[in-house]
Formats: sequence, C-alpha cells, structure tokens
Amino acid sequence: MRTSFAIVFAGSGGAGAITAGSSFLQAAAREGYYGLMTKLSGAQVRGGEAAALVEIGVSPTEAQPDVFDVLIALDWDNVGKFAPEIPLNANSLVLADPAAGAPAPAIVATGARIVEIPLSKIAASVEGGRVNMVALGAGAALAGLPMGSVDAALAGMLASKGEKAVAASLAAARAGATETAVLGAAPLAPARKGARWFCSGNEAVGLGALRGGVRFVAAYPITPATEITEWLAPRMAAVGGRAMLAEDEIAAINMALGASYGGLPSMTVTSGPGLALKVETIGLAAMAELPLVIVNVMRVGPSTGIPTKSDQGDLDLVLHGTHGDAPRIVLAPLSIADCAPTTERAVHLAEALQTPVFVLSDQSFGQTETVIDPPARRPAPLKRKAESSATGADFHRYVATPDNVSPMPAPGAPGQQWVADGLSHDDYGHPSNAAKFHVAGLDKRRAKLRDFDYGETWGEIHGEGEVAVVAFGSTVGPVKEAARRLGESGMKVKVVALRLLAPAPTQAIAAALKDAQRVIVVEQNHSGQLYRHLLAEKALPAHAESLARPGPLPFRPGEIATYLA
Repeated sequence: MRTSFAIVFAGSGGAGAITAGSSFLQAAAREGYYGLMTKLSGAQVRGGEAAALVEIGVSPTEAQPDVFDVLIALDWDNVGKFAPEIPLNANSLVLADPAAGAPAPAIVATGARIVEIPLSKIAASVEGGRVNMVALGAGAALAGLPMGSVDAALAGMLASKGEKAVAASLAAARAGATETAVLGAAPLAPARKGARWFCSGNEAVGLGALRGGVRFVAAYPITPATEITEWLAPRMAAVGGRAMLAEDEIAAINMALGASYGGLPSMTVTSGPGLALKVETIGLAAMAELPLVIVNVMRVGPSTGIPTKSDQGDLDLVLHGTHGDAPRIVLAPLSIADCAPTTERAVHLAEALQTPVFVLSDQSFGQTETVIDPPARRPAPLKRKAESSATGADFHRYVATPDNVSPMPAPGAPGQQWVADGLSHDDYGHPSNAAKFHVAGLDKRRAKLRDFDYGETWGEIHGEGEVAVVAFGSTVGPVKEAARRLGESGMKVKVVALRLLAPAPTQAIAAALKDAQRVIVVEQNHSGQLYRHLLAEKALPAHAESLARPGPLPFRPGEIATYLA
C-alpha cells in the first residue's frame, strides 16, 4: 500500500478547483492523514487560472512532491500555464472532460496517461451539481478515501450555503466517485488518528501573535499577507484588542508604532512592496527603542513582481532596510507549524528588548493549507521592562543598564514622562548633536541584541553527517526530505535550519558545522542573500557552496538530493 498520494485539481479561476482541493484535504484529515495544499493562481483579481496541489500521507509532509499522481482538469482554458508547476510523468494519471476541449499540449508532453471522464455531463445529471464536486469525488475514489469522510467535509464547509447546496454537492461527489471506480483505487496505508491542526501559515502567524500578547494590529491589504489580518480581526475583538485597516502601508506601521508607544504589544503585516514603504518608520522604532513586530510574507519581486508566487528575495531588505545603523531581530519560521511559536517568540523579543522584530514568512507558507500535529513547544514569556524607581530629574529613559535595556514606563507615568524621538538623543531622550550621545546610543542598541541569550530560538539541527545543508523558511522542508531520501541510500546529511537570521547566531552555526566537510546554503532567491549574509558574518567556512535560485517554481526534494549527491 502507498504511504502518500498527490493530486492536482486545476481549471479556470472561479471553476472551484481550490474548493475541491480544500475539501479533499479536509476529508483526508478526518481519516487521520497528514497533508498540505498549495494554491496556484494568476495575478488577476477575477478569472485567470487556479489550481490546488494536494499531497496527503501517513506521515507529516513539509514539501511538494517531485511528481503528482493525478491531475483532474475541470477545464483546459488555462491549465497549460501551470504545467511547469505540476510535474507529471508516465506513471501519472490525467482525468480530462472531453467536453472541455483538448488537453493542454504541455500536459500531453509529460507522457502522463490521459483518461476521459465526462465531468460536466455527470454534474448536469445532478440537480445543482457542479463540476468541481464531481472531480472531488473522483479524486477521493482514486485515493481510496471513504465517501463518508468526503460527505462530512462538505457538510462542514458548505453548511452556510444551505441544505440544498450541500445535498447537491454530496450527490455530485458520489456520482464522480462511482464513475471513477472502474479505474481502480490505489489506497493509502491506514492513518493514525489523533489531534490535528488544519491551518495555513498565515493563520498560524495570527495565532502566535495572539498568544504572544499582541493587542493591536494595523495593516493595508496586500497579497499574500492579507489573510493574517482577516483571521486576526474578529479574534482581536474577542480579547479586547483591535485590528485596523489603514489607508496605506505607511499609515499602518505608524499606527502600530504609536500603539506600541502607548503600551500595547503591536504588529503590522505586509509583503515586499509594502515593506519598502515602511522603512523610514522601522528606523524610528530602532532609534526610539520601541517594540514592534513586523510580519513580512515574501513574494516574487522586485516591484510588483508576481504577487501570488513564493520567493525568499526580501532577506536583504529585512536585514538592512533603513538608512544608518538600525539593528533589528529577524526570525524565520522553519515550517507552517513553527509559524505560531516563532511569531509568539517574536512578540516576546520585541517587548523585552524594545526593538523591531521581523517575522519572515513567504507565500509558500502563508497560503498553504496543512494538516499537522499541534506544535509541541511554546516559548517562555518575556515582558516589557516598564518599572523604574527613578523619578523627575533622576529618571533617564535611555540610561545604560547591564543588559542595555532601559526602563520604559507607560507614557504619562507621574515623574517619568519621556519622548520617543527619531533624532539622536541623550539619556533623557532630549535631542542632541553631541557625538558622545550618538555613538553611545548606537553601541547600546547593538549590544542589547548582540549579547542577549536567544537559547534554542536560533534554529534546529536534523541528522548528522559530513555534508551539511543550511536553510531557512520554506526551503527547510524540501531540504529535510532530500536528506531523508539520501539517508535511505546511505548518504548522511545534516540539516541546519536557521530560525534566527539576525543577529546571526555565529557560535551556534559554527558548532553545528564544525565537523562538516561540505557545506551548502540552499535558498530561494536569485543572488544567494543568506549565503552572502552568513559569509559577511563569518558564520560559514570559506569552502561553503551556494544553491540559490529564485521563485516562482518551488524547490523540490529530488532537485536538492540530486545536487547534494
């Protein structure tokens, strides 16, 4: 019996491919399977192309497969645009509706077996039936998923549409399963049922923010980050917080920074083009030593780029994006499950160290739906240093302390008033042109981040071996899968997954790489930004290699394994 099954539902935008994929994933989750669904779409507001790439299995999966087992085309109008992102081979099966036209030439060229199935005819035989629901039933039959789980998934997803719509969808799905039964199923091995999370990376980021104590979030809508604010809005209200839709990106970060100054743990959410607009206020947050969490869900750039595709090309901007020296903390989740605890930790660090903290996610994490085990760890809380015994002339807001974190009373505290200024300032916060105060401030802000003990936040090590691969964010999953496959063939590979990108955890990286004879940095951008960053920080040996290529095509485990071997 197989241990995983990978299927694609594809068609024109609005045809229901994403709904079919999400329903399939939820049905599998009800049977106890793990899985993930990557959404593909064009940059159009309406129409265009859409596809749901789903893999389910008996074990957690963090990477797209090298090859998909099944493609079900709801129509052929735009599927060919996705061909490079839907790898197929001679062992793959394509279900095609003869009424929808000829299969895309790029799909035919893969050598996959193409079988005609009258999706639209079957849908028409059911009152209110839809082609995507027929496709869902067909896919479930091929995977060996019980129709009872499909029924339950649809009933839960479509309840708001009314009983008639649910009944029509159930009937169409069952008709699709019956039609496809003659092809035979390749059933999965039995799953182990247990507690699971069904979520996206964006939702997990939102949960981490709530858990960390964020009570104010301000954002301007931008793909692929908007779902974070949408998910948070009602939940913020439930805990007494507030989510604000700003008029633009600059207003959003200024609102968040103002709320932080007022005493609320605060966050703003964006993607690359929006982050570029926020840069000036990031410098103000660093200079005034104000806590702020900035979530950046990366997409293909530069400029507008490809809004719906993933890339890791914002690292340089996140590390260095301000004029002058403005140190900051940069964290990158290692998986979708890790988005929650990493964001929670980001809130703690921002509050405790009075500094901007970035959470560097990407479209691959943010908009992928997953079935995962709940994260086992939650970071120990850290809080804002708000108390000071000094008052009046003795109160110095920016006084140097042993850990370089100064007391930060709430604005208006009697005898402890202070000004958060973007100008260089003395210990009181009064603007000053004096070199000694300017340099002292630079030293203080650098030292408090450099000398803090980040503990296990720095990252994780998986496996052992003389070949070591360094990765961050959404490249960690395919790297781990490549290492697992190579291990089965006798080649040992150590994976060093970095969560803390700045300040660079040089000692931890050195310890992880000390016995490595070969070191490769894998990342999804054009110029090897992580590789250059770690070389500059002297965190890599001189012989380290760079395996860097940009989006929009994702890294697949087989590609990485081939390079390593």
